Amino acid sequence: MFGGYSESKLKPTLKMAVSRFNIASNKKTALMKQQMREIAKLLGERPNPKEEKARIRAEALIRDDGTIEAYEILQLSCELICERIKLITSTKTCPEDLVSTIATLIWASTRVDIKELVDIRKQFRAKYGKKFEQAALNNEGGILNERIVAKLSVQPPTAYLVQTYLEKIADQFEVDWTPTNPLTPDTMAAPMAAPVGYSVAVAGGTGLGGGVSAVGKPDGSVPSAPSFPPPPEAYPVSGSTVGGRQSDDVSEIGNASASILSTMGRGSKKNGSGGNKDTDDDDDDDHNHDDDNTGGGMIPVAEVMTSTPAAGTGTASATADIYIPAAPQNAKEDDIFIPPAPGAKTTGEDGGDNFDDLQARFANLKR
Repeated sequence: MFGGYSESKLKPTLKMAVSRFNIASNKKTALMKQQMREIAKLLGERPNPKEEKARIRAEALIRDDGTIEAYEILQLSCELICERIKLITSTKTCPEDLVSTIATLIWASTRVDIKELVDIRKQFRAKYGKKFEQAALNNEGGILNERIVAKLSVQPPTAYLVQTYLEKIADQFEVDWTPTNPLTPDTMAAPMAAPVGYSVAVAGGTGLGGGVSAVGKPDGSVPSAPSFPPPPEAYPVSGSTVGGRQSDDVSEIGNASASILSTMGRGSKKNGSGGNKDTDDDDDDDHNHDDDNTGGGMIPVAEVMTSTPAAGTGTASATADIYIPAAPQNAKEDDIFIPPAPGAKTTGEDGGDNFDDLQARFANLKR
């Protein structure tokens, strides 16, 4: 019959399946060694071991370990059937001692990535019928190999087995690790609990969390966020402190600067007057006017640049504004005096300067 049972097709397929199982087992073994190193690295991270991620990796490791174990048993089953192929071909029904082996191969064809098992399943379906195939897929009467069924099961491993794997990996790679939440007798036989993030550091991306984590809180409670210092208070932008008070007119700063320059100019005028009597009289008048002004007398530059307390406070502050005295309210235009150039001849009279003196004074102003 076309597409029916054929000994010439079944025997080479069984041999190819043996080689495929061997290759798949070696490949998984190499990958599992790398996974074990990654798990050890997760457990060795400080200050917060990635325990939850390591448990998930360990669960996948247990599943791969069971798959390799099942591969080896199925490989043995293929070798046995290959040696008894003549008996299978000569008998109309399945031999009693081979029922479990053949049924297990049919059942495993839907759970492993070995394509040769699909061809083997088709050969036995053509030999023993669809009823035998359905009995094998449904495990009727418990005819399947229990060990292979357990290793290829979709059920997750127990929490005790996962923790045992983690402890052995930590010992093998010499990692100092102890379980954060020891298992209780009620949780040992149950599957591993779902991760809640207790091993995840707070603000781990920026590092501003200071290594704080939710370790010790497997119940899902969220740790409190790290406290940061409050931002510094901003100074007012609208006004400037001029003369010990808040002022909204920034031009007062220019007036105060003009007052300082005029005071310094008067001091230079006294030094350059040569003791003229008219100048001395003007100095006396200036002194009387200065007493009435709010700016007072000549102010040293060091006093202007010194931080002083605001008006009305009476105490100095670490964040006090730079004190600039207010401009005199009744200052005269004649008080603004331009000092003569160094070496120029002065007569003390406004109209006594010649052209050379004016030119030297202009050059002095440009400097």
